[in-house]
Amino acid sequence: MLMGTLFFSVMSVFAKLAGERLPTMELVLARVIVTLVMCWWALRSLPISPWGNNRRLLMMRGFAGFMGLSCYFYAINHLPLADATVIQFCNPMLAALIAVFALKESLRGTAVVATILSMVGVVLVAQPTFLFAGGAALDPVAVVIGVVGAIFSAIAYVVIRRLGATEHHMVVVFYFPLVTGPASLPLLAVEGVVMPQGVEWLLLLGIGIAAQLGQIEITKGFKLETAGRASAVTYLQIVLAYTWGVLLFGEFPNALSLVGALLVVLGVFSVTRRPKP
Repeated sequence: MLMGTLFFSVMSVFAKLAGERLPTMELVLARVIVTLVMCWWALRSLPISPWGNNRRLLMMRGFAGFMGLSCYFYAINHLPLADATVIQFCNPMLAALIAVFALKESLRGTAVVATILSMVGVVLVAQPTFLFAGGAALDPVAVVIGVVGAIFSAIAYVVIRRLGATEHHMVVVFYFPLVTGPASLPLLAVEGVVMPQGVEWLLLLGIGIAAQLGQIEITKGFKLETAGRASAVTYLQIVLAYTWGVLLFGEFPNALSLVGALLVVLGVFSVTRRPKP
């Protein structure tokens, strides 16, 4: 899980750099093309069918991943990197809540308090103008899209956990680009294709490679731990996002944003921490 978090952090930086000129769906398509090629190459050396056993759930995992990735890439290119990451980071808490119903995993009574903490945290990060007059309000459309992305990412994580008992982790990873590639084409046609130039080609390749390595590590982690606890290991991504934002993009968070990020972390931690024996 830790290595997966590091790889995804690098992917986010590449996506934000490339997204300064390229459309969101072009980033998504580049990400999944690299992933599809690497998955197919890896699956050829394994004595398993690439199509898996539970294809309905595998397709669901692919669609949820497509929605989550598309929304996240849009958010990081219309919001400060750290703020988009904080909003996306709500997905561990959402995964833990969804897993209660979908996987019958146990959840303590602190879930309600954790949900409230995280919701308040997202509001402090977003700083809507009707609550914070004169504050550094974020684009409300981008915030909503970011939240939708977090919900779909949580669904994808729970489905991955469900598939862990029947599917090889490479098959689970393979279905993500298998679904996302065709799904992204109509939206790319609407956005319009922009031909990459110079270093943008390397950024697109880097998005795909970093994401593929991260996806493999994250998928392994979810097969070995409960959905909520495995997600909690990704705390480091918020720290990395703030670091990249300051060093690479000149995005200096204000006090409210930092407090909001802390509340989200506390909320997720209270849901996902291992109970004392």
